Amino acid sequence: MSLMQKMKTAAVAALLALSGITFMPQAAEAQDAATPAATEAPLGEAKIESVENPYGIGALWAQGDFVSRGVLVMMLIMSGATWYIMIVKFIDQSKLLKQARAANETFWKSKTVADGLATLSSGSPFWYIADRGVTAQAHHEGTLVEQIDLSTWVTMSVSRAVDEIQSRLQGGLAVLATVGSTAPFVGLFGTVWGIYHALTAIGISGQASIDKVAGPVGEALIMTAIGLAVAVPAVMGYNWLVRRNKAGMEAVRAFSADLHSVLLSGSRVGEKG
Repeated sequence: MSLMQKMKTAAVAALLALSGITFMPQAAEAQDAATPAATEAPLGEAKIESVENPYGIGALWAQGDFVSRGVLVMMLIMSGATWYIMIVKFIDQSKLLKQARAANETFWKSKTVADGLATLSSGSPFWYIADRGVTAQAHHEGTLVEQIDLSTWVTMSVSRAVDEIQSRLQGGLAVLATVGSTAPFVGLFGTVWGIYHALTAIGISGQASIDKVAGPVGEALIMTAIGLAVAVPAVMGYNWLVRRNKAGMEAVRAFSADLHSVLLSGSRVGEKG
């Protein structure tokens, strides 16, 4: 190869090298410019439009007939009655247990039953039992019940007082039991009624697509969910209050047994005379 050809080859190689250096920054800049566009594109695609749900409790009330609205009102009343009874019974039972502790601390330290009666809160179950026992003992002679011996008459009076207190403590529990057993069926009735009307409307319109069926049927199922939401607290509250009633009645029966023993023998049950 001649010297001239070598010089041409070196010149071409130098030109190619300079071209590569010149175009590489431009390519990098183009890549950098394209990168934000590539990162911004998914952000624009990730935007989701919020669609308002046309079905729900509001729509169920607005579009429902008198049967659907009546079922909703009935379950609302059931739920309100359940929570009212549970709160009131809890307060009453708490007072009873507190009065039981107070009676054990003050009544049995008195010298006589009459003195102990004065230490009890007027109107409390323990005051009522003691008052009935004292009255039965004091008014036994010279009355029609004189033909009944004193022990039997005092026992009957105290037992009746205990039964009245137990009946008062059980008040309202029947409502909880009724709500717990019937609320799911009331909700199921509302669901069946809603599905019936939804399918009837779909059949009349002639449109049986999934969007026409799923919405009204799902809306009708809200009735069943409400029925279960009403029934579960009622059942749990009933069982809870029954257990607390048993604890309270054990205290009442223990007090009445001790009072009966004191009125007849002058000493509490288990005490040595």
